[in-house]
Amino acid sequence: MNAVLLAVLSVTVIGVLCAAMLAAASKIMAVEGDGQFSELRACLPGANCGACGYAGCDAYARALVEAPGVKANLCVPGADSVSRRLSALLGVAFEDVIERTAIVRCSGDRGVTALKMDYRGIESCAAARLLFGGNGLCAYGCIGLGDCARACPSGAICIEKGLAHVDPRRCTGCGLCAAVCPNGLIATVPDTTKTYVACSNADKGAFTRKVCGRGCIACKKCERECPVGAVRVSGGLARIDWGVCENCGHCAEICAAGCISAVDLQRHPARSESA
Repeated sequence: MNAVLLAVLSVTVIGVLCAAMLAAASKIMAVEGDGQFSELRACLPGANCGACGYAGCDAYARALVEAPGVKANLCVPGADSVSRRLSALLGVAFEDVIERTAIVRCSGDRGVTALKMDYRGIESCAAARLLFGGNGLCAYGCIGLGDCARACPSGAICIEKGLAHVDPRRCTGCGLCAAVCPNGLIATVPDTTKTYVACSNADKGAFTRKVCGRGCIACKKCERECPVGAVRVSGGLARIDWGVCENCGHCAEICAAGCISAVDLQRHPARSESA
């Protein structure tokens, strides 16, 4: 009995000493709250997407406080409304946010391509891709199991006929969908973009045509007819240089495969004014 009491007493004393040491450490090592950091952090949407170039909202807010010259317009999901509030708190001139929207570089829905197998596994594009490159005939195409839709914090992505679609009215340009797409089909682009190649198949045209009725066949018609030379075909795939493109839409009109899309990605008022 004495041995049991001694053990209990010893553990109790050790616990009290540890508690006292932790309490003392919390007082000695405490960091005083940074009022400006808290105010700036409260303005940010909390997506922690990294679109600003920092690890998350906390890191961006800390950089705004501690690193002179960090711009207040880097939060793409927050758009202009967040930039205005950050600028006001920092006492700097407001700068417009370079707003971005996600695009899916694939047109291969079930109407133009097909499945090569009946996949029965984890409902995940990343998991399906581990099995023979996915369930579709096109190894480059959208697997369509919704990893991007589940990652989207604003519900801007849906899967229709096996293909991911982005609603530009709801997309905030955070890029989380692009990070989880195992085939790298999703990219965020400036919302001033009017045309893009909705295909990622880099195989030869004859093989591409066999697996998808809307895949790029590298015919170079878009390259030849672009009035400003913004389209180039390389590696079996047409590519648009948005720095040169004047958004005339001619390439989309004459694309033999129908894989160049003409789009309106501009932010709508409800999107740009929301925090």
